[in-house]
Amino acid sequence: MTSSDKSTERTKPTIIAAIPCLDEEQFISDIVTKTRRYVDKVIVVDDGSTDNTSEVAKTAGAEVIRHERRRGAGAATRSAFEAAKSYDADVLVTLDGDGQHNPDDIPRVLAPVLNGEADLVVGSRFLHPPQRTNIRRYRKFGIDVITWLYNFGSKIKVFDSQSCFRAHSRRLLEAVDVAESGFGFSVEVLIKARRKGFVIAEVPISCVYHSQGSSLNPVAHGLGVAFSVIRLRLRNEARVDK
Repeated sequence: MTSSDKSTERTKPTIIAAIPCLDEEQFISDIVTKTRRYVDKVIVVDDGSTDNTSEVAKTAGAEVIRHERRRGAGAATRSAFEAAKSYDADVLVTLDGDGQHNPDDIPRVLAPVLNGEADLVVGSRFLHPPQRTNIRRYRKFGIDVITWLYNFGSKIKVFDSQSCFRAHSRRLLEAVDVAESGFGFSVEVLIKARRKGFVIAEVPISCVYHSQGSSLNPVAHGLGVAFSVIRLRLRNEARVDK
């Protein structure tokens, strides 16, 4: 190996992908296999699955962090943040384990962080030009309401506050903690990043919902997240909003 090769090796960023999931044995092998093409390590955070998600993920080449009982999407993401920091990751990319996110979009989501243009990148389903998505109208309406609550009164706005396909810089991982255990974490991270002055960017992604996807009641889920946004904004943005 030449000296220039060694220098390149030293400066190459460490990229880790984390996939929080629950009962996703049907999709997880394919997601892990495709994700490994773009990152140095894939970590699956199994949030108390009752199926063979952990075993299938390990066979596909992922490291598995298993919660013995279900703690929530936020708690799973918190475990992903902690694992990324333990591996001294330069970038953490997160994506869902239910097959809705296309791992081939990872380079697009990573690019602004790798280029030093942003600390948090959200893979948006609603940026123009329109990307491939079969999202239901009621789901889109709920996301729009939650996103409006996040954007209201702020100069820094996003189109898709609920997308969990994201890239996080090392600086952000070290400065932003995930306190929410439920799905409110998605807006919590945005609120804290905005308040701390981190640069937030969005890039378009494709997204395909499967009939075997989430079994959460969409109304209860949406209302729960909406109330979380209001609570988080009142708590975190009593000071002047950036």
